[in-house]
Amino acid sequence: MSSSPVMTQAEWQFALTNSQTKAAELFGKPEAEQRRLGYFHTLKEICQQPWTWLRTCDQMIASHDVLREITSNIRSLAFTGSGSSEYAGEIVRSPVQSDLGVATACVSGGTLLLQGAKALPIEKPGLLVSLARSGNSPESAGAVRLLVDSAPDYKHLVVTCNAEGSLARSWNGHENVRVITLPPETNDESLVMTSSFTNLVLAARYLGLLDRPDDYRTICTSLSVLVQHLIQADFDTIARVASADFRRVVFLGSSAQSGAAREAALKMLEMSSGRITTMSESFLGLRHGPMSFVHDDTLVVCQLSSDPTARAYELDLLSELDRKQLGLCKLIVGENVPKTAVRAGDEVIHCPGMSKLGASEAATVYVVVCQLLAFFRCLEEGLQPDSPSEGGVINRVVESFPLHTAS
Repeated sequence: MSSSPVMTQAEWQFALTNSQTKAAELFGKPEAEQRRLGYFHTLKEICQQPWTWLRTCDQMIASHDVLREITSNIRSLAFTGSGSSEYAGEIVRSPVQSDLGVATACVSGGTLLLQGAKALPIEKPGLLVSLARSGNSPESAGAVRLLVDSAPDYKHLVVTCNAEGSLARSWNGHENVRVITLPPETNDESLVMTSSFTNLVLAARYLGLLDRPDDYRTICTSLSVLVQHLIQADFDTIARVASADFRRVVFLGSSAQSGAAREAALKMLEMSSGRITTMSESFLGLRHGPMSFVHDDTLVVCQLSSDPTARAYELDLLSELDRKQLGLCKLIVGENVPKTAVRAGDEVIHCPGMSKLGASEAATVYVVVCQLLAFFRCLEEGLQPDSPSEGGVINRVVESFPLHTAS
């Protein structure tokens, strides 16, 4: 596989529609019809990701001096966000900790509202990194406001997709806060987060690679090329899996993939308007009770790690599921997937080059596969991916609610 993008986005989309029947059907409709059917934004936002990652890469490297200043002399780093933004922090927490050699944590915005600085690592001085698509959710703004006043030993970095959001506007220029806004196309218009999610992941990942920009660019470029090829090869396969007769999905991931599995489960839940029941779990954790979730109507979606030890445990678990005849079928994402892991009815998304990325960098690939899976299932359910929530139960930005302070 080439180490640099070989096609423009327009060239890639032309090749995609020529090779994948479902892509030709969806992209072949006029824009007005795509909007009427309610999938215009989501399809575009999922498929644009390989190119947005390259622009985010450029932007983060260009922000090196700001990031070097805000991370200097820290002894701890905590990522925060709500929902998908929290899971983005979960994905990068471990590799950033390994690179920086400081204590790291991922703390939800809601936990910060409840516990304040007590929820943060005790090592100081520290940095709190707030990840947000819109920057307008009550927890996002409330947590920063609370901690700027109550935790003076913590500096703040806001990474957001929305230059006009509350986080960006309220804190830009504050002496103890730095704000980085990602390219405007990452600010998804769809209800669910897709390109915003993966770009927040890659933006946050740079915090561990400030002294290795070439390595960071290699990661972003390799992911871009890998996912271009994956979508072009497996668009129809993922659509076919999404049409299977399942009512439950369990998403499995080890170590750094656990945040990706949580995000995948949320995407399917959101985009099916709760009609599909979902669960995320680790391969090793599934045995401890959660295996009872896996019924005859359950799709098992799993990413095989490139780490040999993790993969050995993962294959053991898949063998046990097959021996017990649990689940409707499996969707396996990985490189060099052994034939013994695949039973009749299973599908494999082959990912050449994933092992070169390393286990901690591959979560983004899994997320994109699961975004497409949720997108196609949404269409199968007769819903509109751009706004799949029946009755407006959930919204693009969480509704405002009162913020309470300790008495």
